[in-house]
Amino acid sequence: MTTIASRAETREELSRGTYDLLVIGGGILGTSVTWMAAQAGLRVAMVDGGDFAGATSSASSKLVHGGLRYLQTGNVKLVAENHRERRALAGDIAPHLVKPLTFVVPVYRGGPHGAAKLGAGVFLYSALSVFGDGLGRVITANQALARVPALRPEGLRAAAVYGDHQMNDSRVAVMTVRAAVDAGAVVLNHAEVVGLRESGGTVSGAELCDRLDGTEFGVDARLVLNATGPWVDHLRRMEDPGAAPSIRLSKGAHLVMRRHEPWKAALTTPIDKYRVSFAIPWEDHLLLGTTDEAYEGDPAGVRATDADVAQILDEAGHAVRDSQLRREDITYSFAGLRVLPGGPGAVSSAKRETVVSRGKGGMLSVAGGKWTTYRHIGKVVLDTLAHLPGHPLGDDLAAILPAMPLPGLASPDAVAMRLWTDRDPGARMDPLVARHLASHYGSIAFDLSRLIRDTPALGERIHPDGPDIWAQAVYARDHEWAATVDDVVRRRTTLTVRGLDTPEIRTRVETLLTGGPVPAS
Repeated sequence: MTTIASRAETREELSRGTYDLLVIGGGILGTSVTWMAAQAGLRVAMVDGGDFAGATSSASSKLVHGGLRYLQTGNVKLVAENHRERRALAGDIAPHLVKPLTFVVPVYRGGPHGAAKLGAGVFLYSALSVFGDGLGRVITANQALARVPALRPEGLRAAAVYGDHQMNDSRVAVMTVRAAVDAGAVVLNHAEVVGLRESGGTVSGAELCDRLDGTEFGVDARLVLNATGPWVDHLRRMEDPGAAPSIRLSKGAHLVMRRHEPWKAALTTPIDKYRVSFAIPWEDHLLLGTTDEAYEGDPAGVRATDADVAQILDEAGHAVRDSQLRREDITYSFAGLRVLPGGPGAVSSAKRETVVSRGKGGMLSVAGGKWTTYRHIGKVVLDTLAHLPGHPLGDDLAAILPAMPLPGLASPDAVAMRLWTDRDPGARMDPLVARHLASHYGSIAFDLSRLIRDTPALGERIHPDGPDIWAQAVYARDHEWAATVDDVVRRRTTLTVRGLDTPEIRTRVETLLTGGPVPAS
């Protein structure tokens, strides 16, 4: 295990010399470009004003999918591209983090789609994935109820079935940051850009402030990439106060709820001709969503409102029994902002495409994209940077390997088995904890196991009702750039989504982050 540099050491390294590329923004897009640029041999730095994937990138629907609804608009090529990336992530890049999941689309009497149409749709969908997840088909109402007992039976005529994948987006983001650093990138979270450096009218770096202790420092770079997501126009106006808006925002809210019985599949419920509602078994809970409405407020203030909660529960109720939709079962609600191209029309019908622009100071701004294709978008953006006029990145970039895996690549089943059998029977790891570590870290789980062997107290659960253990908090602090309580409880573990980040636990995590001892149970 290589311990990451301290924040002071990282600030010093960032301030030294000139980087080929400075990426501002550590969401999925910025992180992917950083990873690709480091693989290409560039000296690259990445900073974020909050935590890595601290905003929209950890507020997704947790899906790695082809986009069944895109078939409605005839975008077959996009679905095929999405499937190609999905198969790469699930098969070669991150099979330890991306898991297959069956989806059921219920067909109700009077609903927006009939069984024949949906059956044809899911067959085409599975064909575009080369039937890698089985054959999309129509099943009976009873077969659908067997897969999802919480399905509302009244008026249920049949259901369509297809395959996709899911993930924990926060964990995939952290692993991608780690992959970028392993390839040579220098990264720092909680480092806010307070100004841009200029040389001869060209943006040549950034002035930053460490939001944790107020230290000010700067980074020089031959090229600066603005990948700040919802804040992309804010940074563009730093470069050019007269810059016109380039994007608009759409809010997507979600709920996490306690699950009362096992679900063998997820639900994709048609709400109208184009919109769907998801009900997805995730982290031993149920994830519901999402909304899609224009947002014009401060991106930092986005949240799931009471109206969002009511809408999500109402739309889920089209197909899910009331007993599974009790407000008292909500453990967490969250919202993120989709970055969409500027222009007229409703945000729900806007194209989900990447927006690229170059300012008068030479800073390239890029926004948009989705988790499923984040590696592909990173490659496309890097190719764009490499071919800018004047070739600011030089002419000799190394070729990027087509399928570089994320750290921890391993079979989760094999890792979980070894974690469980690696000790004497009387001292074995709880099998639920072993499964949790294996599916969130892959083979890196063995590093956590070694921490427990050296300090047995780290094997204790942080909260008795969840599988997260104290070794994860220590590992997050020392190896995964976790600097605040939210970094640990919301994005490096699953405590927050399970509703287990109590005031007492937050205090104990804070003590650990400030160098205190392992909290006593």
